[in-house]
Amino acid sequence: MTETFETNTTETDPQKLIDTFFVQFPDNYTEEEEREIRRAWDWLIRKTGTVQRKCGKPYYLHPMRVACVLAGSHLGADVIVAGFFHNILDLDNNCLPEIEAQFGKDVAAICSGTAKITGLKIETKTMQEADSIRKMLFAMVDDIRIILVKLADRLDRMRNIRNVSEEAQRAIAKEVIDIWSPLAGRLGMNDVKNEMEDLSLKYSNPEAFQQIKAIVAQKKGERDGYLQSAVKKIYSATEKAGIHVNITSRAKHFYSIYQKMRKRNKEPGEMFDLLALRIICSREQECYTLVGIVHSLWKPMDGRFKDYIAMPKANGYQSLHTTVICEGKPLEIQIRTEDMHNVAEHGVASHWLYKKGTNHDMVKAGDLSIINQLRELRDEHLSDEHFFNKLKGELLGDEIYVFTPKGDVKQLPAGSNAIDFAYAIHSAVGEKIVGAKADGRIIPLTAPLQNTQIIEVLTNPQAHPTQGQLAAVKTSKARQRIHAWLSENDPTFIDREAQEKREAEIAANTLYSKQVAERRAAEQQHKKKPKKEAAQDYTGKIRIDDTTNFFVTIARCCSPKPGDPIVGYVSRKRGITVHAATCLTFQRIPDIEKRSIPVEWDTGSKKHSRQLEKEAARAEKLKERSKQKNKEKTKFPQLR
Repeated sequence: MTETFETNTTETDPQKLIDTFFVQFPDNYTEEEEREIRRAWDWLIRKTGTVQRKCGKPYYLHPMRVACVLAGSHLGADVIVAGFFHNILDLDNNCLPEIEAQFGKDVAAICSGTAKITGLKIETKTMQEADSIRKMLFAMVDDIRIILVKLADRLDRMRNIRNVSEEAQRAIAKEVIDIWSPLAGRLGMNDVKNEMEDLSLKYSNPEAFQQIKAIVAQKKGERDGYLQSAVKKIYSATEKAGIHVNITSRAKHFYSIYQKMRKRNKEPGEMFDLLALRIICSREQECYTLVGIVHSLWKPMDGRFKDYIAMPKANGYQSLHTTVICEGKPLEIQIRTEDMHNVAEHGVASHWLYKKGTNHDMVKAGDLSIINQLRELRDEHLSDEHFFNKLKGELLGDEIYVFTPKGDVKQLPAGSNAIDFAYAIHSAVGEKIVGAKADGRIIPLTAPLQNTQIIEVLTNPQAHPTQGQLAAVKTSKARQRIHAWLSENDPTFIDREAQEKREAEIAANTLYSKQVAERRAAEQQHKKKPKKEAAQDYTGKIRIDDTTNFFVTIARCCSPKPGDPIVGYVSRKRGITVHAATCLTFQRIPDIEKRSIPVEWDTGSKKHSRQLEKEAARAEKLKERSKQKNKEKTKFPQLR
């Protein structure tokens, strides 16, 4: 799907554009399909020929590029036509009946589904995000070609976002790296996934992108000589073995290098395993022969051999992976057949590669784990944001593969434990699990399972799900089944997630009261009077501004004492209710920030009494002095 359609071309003539399309993809479509595609293009030009985008370019350039991305995966004529029309409803939301009448129900359905997804606003960590992604993923169940068209649309937008603001670039790049790239990976479309990741890195972290690009370019000559030498040795060995192969070499894509840098905390120049060879052969049996040939040429690195042919990934990917030490450097080698390579590059899109009857054994959309999971969950109630965010991580995240004792493969999200495994087998098994063995050894039920382990579940008829199990499981199926059982059968069950959500809502309303508490505590701490005298200054009354003449109720839940930091609010029946500033009950009162009123302990009356006492004492002293002077005047009259 990485075919580009002269992204930087200045050609805008509609006729030349459609002619170039068929020059670029000469063998993809029959004469009848070519006529249908040309007719759809003419219809689009009649509708949008005079419309220009904000950048000043014709509207129809983007639909043509999207169609070319789809044609790069050899998708059928209906999908190409839908690529032309994928956002036409933005201009004319009444043209769907006309599209259905002229181009069929499939094209109209894809256009309608794509328009619905385009209208979704994906904002990180919101309920809207969960709802948006749910609708997007469930669209896959109806017709996965809707997602294929949307992925092509997102890829082309990533290729052409140079002219938008840096803030918009980062937002688009984040959406792509969070949602669209993992989705492409789960659908097996590695070419789309890799390009999306590289472009997202380019716009979200341009410094890292340019640094990696410079290192890769700097070592290009050294790399080419190194790889050519390795390729020559493999060709020589396979020719002797009588096996015809096609070998391609490549440097790993930039985002993969970036992830390795972060994981290993190294600079690009310190990374050595950045090179890979891909060997394409004719038959599956030859793949294993080629592994032996490669290992005879170079020493394999321990623990770096992976057999995805015997154990395909959930997205249908099959290949043999090995890493060898070639001339002192790690060299990754992938070995697969031509059909396996087609699936590895195009994933679920290869389901529609029906030409010449060569692809009847390829991956089917209905066989993919993600499709089957969505079908199971489609009728479930998914209104809980926290649950759906976990589901999203499960559907779009990494996976592990473990075996039942009979050899059946179970695919689970990374981090899953034996309880998840038991529920993956059957809910009745999950409800009765009491222990588990991995490769014959007892393991804790909550221990994360490892790839390729053989898991044996130990059950007891008297066992039942517990709240501890609910907290430990990773898969949505196990979580839902345990939650449902506990809600129905365990009277002590407390829905922690729902409780945390309520507490979060309460906490959101406590900011005001906490600020008041901090302010009151600070005021008390910085009072100038000694602590011994402070208690004597309070009258026990509550003052608002300069008055104490109103009805006050002291809350019994916290019973604040004179001098304690306090807060108050207007109650409906008890006047002003006063709480300690740290009281949790006060913090949980609905709309408390609107009902609060500033209150404080009154100290005015005692201060006034003390002042009067001082003035009375001063007056008494003056009176005594006056009497004393009068006596002296009477005793010594000659002093007059």
